[in-house]
Amino acid sequence: MELREIEIFLTLAEELHFGRTAERLHVSPARISQAIKKQERSVGADLFERTSRTVKLTALGEQLRDDLRPLYRGLHDSVARVRVAAQSKAAVLTVGTVNFNAYELRAFWNAFKARYPQWSVRIRHNGFTDPYGALRDGRVDAVVTWLPVEEPDLVVGPVLFTETRSMIVPIEHELAERDTVSLEELGNYPALGAGPGVPEYWENEYVPFYTPSGRPVEKVLVTTGQEETMAAVGHDGVIHSRGAHVSRYTNRPDIVSIPIHDATPLYWVLVWRADRENAGIRGLAEVVRELGTATL
Repeated sequence: MELREIEIFLTLAEELHFGRTAERLHVSPARISQAIKKQERSVGADLFERTSRTVKLTALGEQLRDDLRPLYRGLHDSVARVRVAAQSKAAVLTVGTVNFNAYELRAFWNAFKARYPQWSVRIRHNGFTDPYGALRDGRVDAVVTWLPVEEPDLVVGPVLFTETRSMIVPIEHELAERDTVSLEELGNYPALGAGPGVPEYWENEYVPFYTPSGRPVEKVLVTTGQEETMAAVGHDGVIHSRGAHVSRYTNRPDIVSIPIHDATPLYWVLVWRADRENAGIRGLAEVVRELGTATL
C-alpha cells in the first residue's frame, strides 16, 4: 500500500464519508472509491460497510486503521523533520558587521538560532569605506553599524550595544601618558579621516570635523581599513578617535588607547533594506529588542 493510499484509507476511516474525504484530500469522490476498492481487493476482504446513508469500518478495517495510524504519523513526522532540516540549510541570514566585536554579540546570534532553528547566521565583516554597499547589492541581509543612519531606503532597527570612545595615539605622543583625554584634542593635532565614499554625517559621528568648541579638525590622511589606520597612527603620528571595542581587538605595542571623557556613547544598530526585509531579519530584530541593549 502506497503512502497516498494509506492517507486515503485513514482519512476515510476518520470522516466515514466519501465526499468529505475527497474534499479534504482535494480529489474526486470517485478517486476515493477506486482507491478503497483497490485496497479491499489487495487484502481480500471489505474494509468498510457502505450503504446509501452510512459508511463504517468493518472489524478488519478497524484493525488496519489501528495498525497503520502510528506508522503513518511516524512517516509524516520524519518527512516534516527532513523538510525543516532542508530549510535550515537553505535559510541563511548574512549579517555584515562594521564593528569588530561580533564575538561579544554572540548572545544575540545564539538566541536567534535557538528560537528560529530553520535559520542559520553568517557573520561577515563589513568595511566602513562603503558601509551600505554590501547591503544594497545583496551580499548581506543586514548590517550592524553606528548611528546615525540617514538613508531613505534603509530601515534602522534596534540598538545592539552602546560603548564609550577612545583616542589612539603613537606611544611616544605627548598625550600617551594621559589617563583620559578630551575631544578638544582633535583640534590640536593632525587626525585621520575617511574616503569620499563615506557619508559625511556618518563620519562626523565617529571622527568629528569640528571639536566641541567649534575648532576644525585637520584630517591630513585618509584611511580605508583598520591596518591602514594603525599604520597611520603608529608611523605617521596622527591621532584618531574610535569606538572603545576596537582597541580590544586591534592592539599594537606602538599605539596607546586613551578613554575620551567628554564624548557621547556610540550606538550600534541593526540596519536592513526596506525592500528586502524577510522573516529572518524580523526575527533577529525581535530577539535584539527582547534581550535589550548591551553596554560594552
